[in-house]
Amino acid sequence: MAAGNKARRYSDIRNAKAGRDYQLGERYEAGIVLTGTEVKSIRAGKAQLADAFARCEKGEIFLHNLHIAEYEFGNINNHSPKRPRKLLLKHREIRKIQHEMEAGGRALIPVRMYFKAALVKVELALATGKKLFDKRHDLQKRDQMREVDRELKRWR
Repeated sequence: MAAGNKARRYSDIRNAKAGRDYQLGERYEAGIVLTGTEVKSIRAGKAQLADAFARCEKGEIFLHNLHIAEYEFGNINNHSPKRPRKLLLKHREIRKIQHEMEAGGRALIPVRMYFKAALVKVELALATGKKLFDKRHDLQKRDQMREVDRELKRWR
């Protein structure tokens, strides 16, 4: 590779609400079934994971409410922005996730979406919802850490 030509790096698409609203547990990496225009939109950074969730249906896992904007250079065959998308996991992982969701009242939340060797991958986490006091406690801890950092910088 020439000195001036560096490989393009695509940024991850992250779910900012996931860490705030849920206690994240075990994580899984899944492939996702997409059309060509969806991949192009994701490369352009036009996807949102904010309200997305995964659900088990007939032994398969589907991702709902994932918004991938229509490709701006697409034609009449462009994709639907919020259609359910199938996730690709191994059967034993699907069974384990399904068992965890039924037994513990947990949700399967997408945490981030990224490219791995030209394939789109989704990182999922088994999560339990946080209560309001948990969120307040996290905010207090963050504020305290910020104050400590300020004091340390002041003394340096």
